[in-house]
Amino acid sequence: MRELSIGEVAREAGVPASTLRYYEKAGLLPAPPRSSGQRRYTETVFGRIGLIRLALEAGFTIGETRLFLSGFSEQTPPAARWRTLAARKLEEVNALMDRAQRMKSLLETSFRCRCPRLEDCERYLRSARRRPGGPAERPPGAGAGRARPCSGIGEESLPE
Repeated sequence: MRELSIGEVAREAGVPASTLRYYEKAGLLPAPPRSSGQRRYTETVFGRIGLIRLALEAGFTIGETRLFLSGFSEQTPPAARWRTLAARKLEEVNALMDRAQRMKSLLETSFRCRCPRLEDCERYLRSARRRPGGPAERPPGAGAGRARPCSGIGEESLPE
C-alpha cells in the first residue's frame, strides 16, 4: 500500500497540514507510523478525514466527533452512533433556531423607538418589565400592531 507524507495527504484532502496534526492531537486521527521521523499515512486516512468533515459540517464539536469515532464500543454500528449523537445535536439546533427566530422577530418588528433620549427608552423598558405580561413574560410578536405614543425598544413584545 502506498505511503503518503503529511503534505501529500493535506494536498489531496484540501486541508492544511496543521489541520491533520490538530486532528491527530485531538484524537480524531490515529497517530500514523513514522519513517525517519516523518508521518507516513496510508490512503485509508481519506475515509477518516471524510467522516471528520461530515461530522463537523453537521455541527458536531471536536469532542462530539471524537466520541463518534472512538467513544462507542467497536460493536456499535455507525448508524447507531449517528442516531445517538444526532438526537442530542437536534435538541441544540432546535434551541438555536428558536433563539434565532426571536432575534429575527425583534430585528424585523421591533426597535422602532421614537424616544428622544436613551433615558426615555430605559424608563419605558423598566416600567414595562415590572408589569405582569411585560417583555420577559410575553413571546416576541405578542401585542403586534398596537399604537402607542412612545414605542420604546421591542414595542411588539411590550404591553400597552
